[in-house]
Amino acid sequence: MSSDDITGRRGAMPSRRAVLMGGLAIGGLGLAGCTVQPLYGTMPGTSGATTMSEFKAIKVDEQTGRVQQVLRNALMYDFTGGGDADDHARYRLRFILSESTASVAIQSMSQVPTQILLTINVSFYLIDIATNRTLLTGTSFANASYTFSSQRFANTRAQIDAENRAAESVADDMRIRLATFFATHPAVK
Repeated sequence: MSSDDITGRRGAMPSRRAVLMGGLAIGGLGLAGCTVQPLYGTMPGTSGATTMSEFKAIKVDEQTGRVQQVLRNALMYDFTGGGDADDHARYRLRFILSESTASVAIQSMSQVPTQILLTINVSFYLIDIATNRTLLTGTSFANASYTFSSQRFANTRAQIDAENRAAESVADDMRIRLATFFATHPAVK
């Protein structure tokens, strides 16, 4: 079927190039209102404040458990390079961690687990110290598996390694969420 049959006149069908250019123009108009900015760059509407400077103002609550301390240390390293927040901390980060395990593979003859899945769930709260107002709440989780064997020390070490991997994964997720919060809420001071 020719274009003469559809429209009754020759050349009325737009070319592929015209259709493509029109589509690009419409897509460009749709994206005109979008703003893209670096997550760790200078925040708009502030006098040079960056996400990293906001991170340095976060004091992470003290923890007692081993896995909680691994998570706290990973967060402190991400925020300040390893040290605690300075004396002028503006934010407090509080988190509650729970841990569970499940057998995902069982040896058929002895019914002993051979593969364990460890799950860490964390609820976190970013609090403005000056007003004691909660600015952000969130949850994060991570899974890590390890092999269970007949050697007691190997099992203990494998569990510790899995806990460390999961805690560091949760710390990465929390860091990204906090960076996103600071990047999208530059007026929070």
